[in-house]
Parts: sequence; C-alpha cells; structure tokens
Amino acid sequence: MCLDGYTPIPPTHVAAVVTYLEMREPPPPRPRDTEPLPLAAIGTDIARYRALYAAIGTSWLWFGRARMSDDALLAILGDPEVEALALTEDGRDIGLLELDRRQPGEVELGYFGLVPEAVGRGRGRRLMDEALRRAFARPIRRFWVHTCTFDHPGAVDFYRRSGFRPYARAIEVTPDPRLAGDMPRDAAGQIPLLGE
Repeated sequence: MCLDGYTPIPPTHVAAVVTYLEMREPPPPRPRDTEPLPLAAIGTDIARYRALYAAIGTSWLWFGRARMSDDALLAILGDPEVEALALTEDGRDIGLLELDRRQPGEVELGYFGLVPEAVGRGRGRRLMDEALRRAFARPIRRFWVHTCTFDHPGAVDFYRRSGFRPYARAIEVTPDPRLAGDMPRDAAGQIPLLGE
C-alpha cells in the first residue's frame, strides 16, 4: 500500500484528515473565573441537542450526529456515562460540551464548540477549563479528542494550548452528508459540493 501521492475520492464523498489528541494528566490549573459558567444539562432533550449541534456544526460539516436516528442519539444522550451540556447566554444556547466516559479509564471530548457569533470572546477557553475540570474530577488514564480539517482552522492549536498532544492521524472518507440529505446543501460552503 502506497501512502504517498493523491487518492481519488468519488464526487459523492468527502475526505478529511483527522488528528487525534490526548492528555494523560491535567494541565496546571488556570485561575478560575469568579462568575459561574452558565451551563445547562441537555440530557435527553434531542430537539435542543440537535438545534445546538446544527448551529455550531453546520459551518464545519459536523455530520456524525446529524446522520443518527433519534433512537440512536437518545441511546447516547441517555447513557449515564455521557454528559451533554449547553453553554447559555441571555437565555439561548451558544456552546456545546459533550463528555463521554463509556470507555473505562478514559474520557472522550465527544463534541466541543461555540456558535459562530460566540467565537473569539474567551468563552471557548472557559468552556475548555470546565471540560478539563470535569474530565479529571475522577481518576482516568487519558482525556482525548479528535478533530479534522473540516473543523475550525484554529482547533488543533486550541487543543494543544489546552494541554492536549497529537498522537495519530487518519483519513476519513464518507458520503457527503449534503447529498444524502443529512445536512443542508449550503452547509460548509468552503467544502465544494461535487456530486450534484
């Protein structure tokens, strides 16, 4: 198998480079903001979860949860080892923090993001500080996350500044969710839609 050069992708599919990052111990604590972070448990409120997921992820072609049936998503959100939280501001959801503890000794940062208008105002840093606090609240071997080239261009650097270290890469090839009807056709305009 040759890993050099170009690999054709069908026009009905998209491909991204995925970077996996982890930390084995918490970074030094940062000074905590005295004002509590306004977080609300989403629980099994699928409509709320889907709305927030779409508000954050449509620009970045987040398709994993968009493709799931309500029953499959409910099985995840209803699991006591999964915690989905909404960051709120003025009565509306502006951020998502999803922690998955279903693998013993590990916590996966399943989803993490802010709606576009909330980016760049320090909320992401505060939300990550809360993610770190919650992930390491009990002993674990590692806290990990994956991101890809479809995500915000600053995602890998943000995770590295937060204490994560990259450890692996992969190529993800999948049917274009816009063609499958799982996402709006105008989602993630920076990723060309070819298979029309």
